[in-house]
Amino acid sequence: MKVFINKYLNFKCLIRSSITNHKTFTIVGFSLFFGWLLAVPFEGQVLYRLVDNTKTEGPLYNTIAMIAHFLGLFLSGFFIKKKKVAKMIMVIATVGCIAGSLIFFLEYSYLWNVALIVISFLSGLFVACWGYYFKILTSTSQRLKIAADVIIYSNMMMMVINVLAINVSALFALALSIMALCGALFLTLRLENQLEDSSNVMEIKHKTISQRVSLMPLIMLSVFVLIITINSGLMYQVVNPKFSHFELVTTYYWIVPYIAVIFIIRNLPSKINLSYLLYVALAMIGISYISFMLMDRSVSSYFIINTLMLGALGVFDLFWWSILGSFFDYYDNPVQVWGVGLAMNVLGISIGGIIGGWIMSNEQSHNTSIIALVVVLMAMMILPILHNQLGKVLKNHVFIMQFSGLQGAEQNNTLLDLKEKHQLTDREIEIIERVLRGYTYKAISGDLYISENTIKYHTKNIYQKLHIKSKMELIKLFSKDKD
Repeated sequence: MKVFINKYLNFKCLIRSSITNHKTFTIVGFSLFFGWLLAVPFEGQVLYRLVDNTKTEGPLYNTIAMIAHFLGLFLSGFFIKKKKVAKMIMVIATVGCIAGSLIFFLEYSYLWNVALIVISFLSGLFVACWGYYFKILTSTSQRLKIAADVIIYSNMMMMVINVLAINVSALFALALSIMALCGALFLTLRLENQLEDSSNVMEIKHKTISQRVSLMPLIMLSVFVLIITINSGLMYQVVNPKFSHFELVTTYYWIVPYIAVIFIIRNLPSKINLSYLLYVALAMIGISYISFMLMDRSVSSYFIINTLMLGALGVFDLFWWSILGSFFDYYDNPVQVWGVGLAMNVLGISIGGIIGGWIMSNEQSHNTSIIALVVVLMAMMILPILHNQLGKVLKNHVFIMQFSGLQGAEQNNTLLDLKEKHQLTDREIEIIERVLRGYTYKAISGDLYISENTIKYHTKNIYQKLHIKSKMELIKLFSKDKD
């Protein structure tokens, strides 16, 4: 009997060790691949420098790459439904991207266009298929940190390659990025050994906790991603070129705020509620574009504008990467969930890039801030609805109000305690509940069939009874009461 128990324990340790190793392989492998993607076909400095040397249209190449990459991400989930197929596609895509990247060492010809379309499409397939490994090799609670890790590692790699492309040689940077692809291929192939055993263990765990939900949360997230990333496209095509004459500063500092914000959020205690950060990030984007409209084109202006803009984009990217990862427990095909979500990111950047290109061609850069602020206002209108939809599915995610995870008796008890402790009326409790769920005054008015002025009157009474001055203080106070 002891021998049997020892063998069983050794087998469990072996499985856990295998899962840990494969988790490392998939994180590092994806980071290497994604670093190449960011540095070469996806708004990468390597591609820009190579195209500049050919005296051809740089924006045209970028548009081609974006469309092909979008199609690869979006379509993959419709025909890739098995783990073995996903693994095979990842290997084929990596080999294809290595071969396609080698084309850029040749003199410029139509082959460059073909190679760019192929590698952009294949890279979309690879990124979408990685969703399988993101699901089966990680638990729900780990996905935010792992998403942060791969974003940080890949962007650090992109920064190194970009620096080399700008200051040393675009061909040397291209060679380094191809070496990264070779590393990604090696690590992806390593996932074959004992992967079936370890993945089965994780799949059983997921099947016991998963449940069917409607598509509305995923649709609303996709719409939000599409809208907010229009600002990213404007940044690439309008904001960045306006400061390109500060080559040293823009080369080394551009991505630093983005990485720093993600690193900080990654290392915050898991109990901290981060839902308010989304509103802070929206405000940061708005302020950055207002600053772009009003400030000069000096180094100090660049630091202010870039820090606000890239910091905000870091918050949003980590938000929807981690939310998409959490959706894996509720939808059958992680390739489709991951691919469609990131495809909306690419589509939003493409739309913003097209708008930005039109603005630059007509020399109307002042309109950029107006368009960006309209986008921010649209995002602010959608965010409460998105928050409400996500709150129905995700119960413990740090970017979702913790209150929205309470259901049934637990929620009622919390409200009753709050009412008794602070002597609140029934109407005030109804308003607090909806405020904590992210509703605007207009949404509360429609839900409770009372005027906005009445809501403001009740809100003023709530603030007086609770000795607070703002909605943010209300959220913090409620979190303390709940704890």
